[in-house]
Amino acid sequence: MNDSISVDDAIKKGKRLVNYPGTTIMLGTLGICFYLGIQHIMPFWIVPLGFILSFVFAWIYWSFMITKWRLWAFDNVRNVHELKKRAIHEKLIWPDDSFFEKTEIRSMADKEKWNALQYKFSKKDMFIDDFTIPNETIIYFSKSKNLTEMAICVGCIIVGICLIIVNNNYLLGIIMCAIGIYYGYKKFKNATNTKPQIIINEKGIKTASTNFFEWKDIKYEDVVSTGSGKHTKYFFKYNYPNGCVELQIDDLDTNYDKLNKLLILYRGRNTKRSKHHSNSMNLKANGN
Repeated sequence: MNDSISVDDAIKKGKRLVNYPGTTIMLGTLGICFYLGIQHIMPFWIVPLGFILSFVFAWIYWSFMITKWRLWAFDNVRNVHELKKRAIHEKLIWPDDSFFEKTEIRSMADKEKWNALQYKFSKKDMFIDDFTIPNETIIYFSKSKNLTEMAICVGCIIVGICLIIVNNNYLLGIIMCAIGIYYGYKKFKNATNTKPQIIINEKGIKTASTNFFEWKDIKYEDVVSTGSGKHTKYFFKYNYPNGCVELQIDDLDTNYDKLNKLLILYRGRNTKRSKHHSNSMNLKANGN
């Protein structure tokens, strides 16, 4: 066993080994079937069949290769809890006991090796500090994200006006203008908002809508996603005494990976600091 591979490197290899080839197989199969149908080399029913075959072939590839990656990654990475969480988020693996997780193809030897690796989950992840991260991180609304989306909203308003003036399509034009104005104003407010939305350090967390809470009072901090594809939204969540936070981060100058790493880092620094303080107090008590 070699625990020298980082979580980031393991995830990158998983994408190269599993996700990227799987996507290539899916698009390639669909493209070949579409070409054969359009060129009349085969009957046109090969096109709709291609949709089915593209998913089948890609899934078969995933079912074999994900097992190889899983065994290699969890054998060579020390922090298996973080790895598992990241792998699920990156769509490399599925949550335990899900239907799709059961479609992984494993030989008897693969199952035995996976069972032999389960002891690693009984250990807590080891804290590895990143000294490039400052003592405190302040997260604001992203000007670039919000201004870009505001420009799209302005385009929506222009199209709506054109529909009204040129095509006399008042209904669709008014709807598009209303949507553009509503979301455009919202994005403009975000882009011009200079108030910190999240402040996080080794002592605790504060958001724009909640007071500062120390790490000892914070539980279940996490970054979660809802929806899929273009409709995916990300939320920063944690519990504090008599309340909880659920803050959407899509418009902020951070993302899932960055914020999740910050949570692990600052929580780890706090734990290390608390242990150091406790040890110092014990030494003083014994010295007295």
